[in-house]
Amino acid sequence: MTLRHMQIFQAVYQKKSITRAAEALCMTQPAVTRAIRELETYYGVRLFDRINRRLYVTEVGTRLYTYSLHILNSFDQLEKNLRNWEELGTLRIGTTLTIGNVLLPQVLCRFRRQHRQLQVRATVATGQTLQTALVDNQLDFAVVEGTIYHEDLLSRRIADDRLVMILPPDDGRGSCSGLCLGDFRHDAFILRNPGSMSRSFVDHIFAMHGIALDPIMESVSTQAILQAVHAGLGISILPRQLVQQAIDSGMVTAVVLTDESFVRENHIVWHRQKFLTPSALELMDCFETCSQMMLNPEEAR
Repeated sequence: MTLRHMQIFQAVYQKKSITRAAEALCMTQPAVTRAIRELETYYGVRLFDRINRRLYVTEVGTRLYTYSLHILNSFDQLEKNLRNWEELGTLRIGTTLTIGNVLLPQVLCRFRRQHRQLQVRATVATGQTLQTALVDNQLDFAVVEGTIYHEDLLSRRIADDRLVMILPPDDGRGSCSGLCLGDFRHDAFILRNPGSMSRSFVDHIFAMHGIALDPIMESVSTQAILQAVHAGLGISILPRQLVQQAIDSGMVTAVVLTDESFVRENHIVWHRQKFLTPSALELMDCFETCSQMMLNPEEAR
């Protein structure tokens, strides 16, 4: 029994005639009759009584017609939705915290203007969480600060961004020049939580300079870190885009180092076996375009 059998049966039921059903389906009468007999044989029932060359639907035929309406309607919806998946489907993406705060809202607003019916479900999480989701096929792709190294993942570089060292507003070193990272080796550090891409980047930088890093406070909240630095509890290193307003307002002071720029690469990451639809590739392009304007505005100018 196939969908074509259901379509033929439905036409015969509605037309109450083999001849008119065949005309509507552009089929021969014997082919329509054969399809109805195949259905009756398959289920072991009589769908129509044939009396004086007229068809009369049986009770079981009426029951089958009810099922056929649901089956064929579901199939029509399947056809419509899959054939129009680019406009009616769902994209699942993830970003790390800085990308989620700075880039994600603008990218989604821009993308949705062109794809109003396409749903985009976004998750903002740590790099480790996003890596697991990509490997487990829970995301179509992710946009991360830095990069994720995994044998099953591929990446595409977008614009770099920069972190900045921030001090309490009354720290005199904020106005000094010629400072290097080693000048702060004995300071108390207040950093992002382990597992975040910003924290991994900072840990890597300090390790490269041979400096041990033992923060007195760790937090997922940028505002909590800013408040702690403002209160004089320690210093921190955070993405410039997230703290620029606090720097401009005088809440904290930024310092430029001579031996470290805190510039990091950023990437779009996806599973090597993932099929990327045209809309997914278009959304990737949107992230790349917007990243140049928002993550690294100095170079964009």
